Amino acid sequence: MTATIEVPKRGLPVTIITGFLGSGKTTLLNHILNNQKGMRTAVLVNEFGEISIDAELIVSSEEDLVELNNGCICCTIRDDIAESVLRLMERSDKIDYLVVETTGLADPLPVALTFLGPELRDLTRLDSIITLVDATNFAPDLFNSNVAYSQIAYGDVILLNKIDLVEEAEIERLEKRIREIKEDARILRTVNSAVPLELILDTDLFQASSLPQEEAHVHDSHDHHDHEHDHDHCEHPDHHHSHPSHIEADGFNSLAFESDQPFSLDAFQNFLNELPDAVFRAKGVLWFEESPERHIFHLSGRRYTLSSDDWPRQPKNQLVLIGQRLDTARLREKLQACIARPATRGRGFGR
Repeated sequence: MTATIEVPKRGLPVTIITGFLGSGKTTLLNHILNNQKGMRTAVLVNEFGEISIDAELIVSSEEDLVELNNGCICCTIRDDIAESVLRLMERSDKIDYLVVETTGLADPLPVALTFLGPELRDLTRLDSIITLVDATNFAPDLFNSNVAYSQIAYGDVILLNKIDLVEEAEIERLEKRIREIKEDARILRTVNSAVPLELILDTDLFQASSLPQEEAHVHDSHDHHDHEHDHDHCEHPDHHHSHPSHIEADGFNSLAFESDQPFSLDAFQNFLNELPDAVFRAKGVLWFEESPERHIFHLSGRRYTLSSDDWPRQPKNQLVLIGQRLDTARLREKLQACIARPATRGRGFGR
């Protein structure tokens, strides 16, 4: 069953895609359009003529808008991004998610600030900035360009693309160079921009503190990350719907864990403390022996949120971990070790 993602009450989530010409932005947009399910996604681009859209997918086509039968809408940016977003949001059919592609020669900062500005900040929420980097065309002199520097400095996720065309030593050199610009960069290695959508959409990775300080202080009130979503969609964490097998060839993999026994809260906290960096995303519903409530868990990068409500049915643990080259057997073993020992059962509220 595909999990549908509820839109948080605090505005339409927005992901900005940036990166130099030829880095794979259009390929990534196609990947999103072809693989998103359960959400009505709008893609705002400079020119959607570049996006290869199957004729059978098109429901209707206007001058600057194409509607697809999988719920996606492609729209070209008119003169002004804010105006284009407002036009999209005025449509009678609700949009769940917005992806904006910048031009290859653009600094993403002005685009980000548009969503934090007075026209859009109460209607939208900037979820993440995704930067594509072409591993085959990553000459050091690119870094003399303020635009290339900014694209990496403001990227919440860096997709190091076309890694199938370069040697491992070169990839490692590029990653080191990226980390010199952004120390804690989350770098995903990709081929043909193929990445599980859970790692780039609805991740809530954007932080206003990553903007230049003179810009950021204006938007501090927007930087809220220890929040609680409306988590009804988490009941069936689904680990298949955006993991076609060709993605797994690029080293992305996932682990689905279920147990009808509760976790020990301390043991699970230790598990999180030791979680390898290769785990980029996790989500699920958790049952702790110390609590009678259902706990809804989301992890993106190093940050996680835990909210709680009542169990609608028999309690159980359901958790999905997504990452790159994960040792799933070892992770499963560690999760199994989090299950509360029978001798301690009953001291808490476990049912």
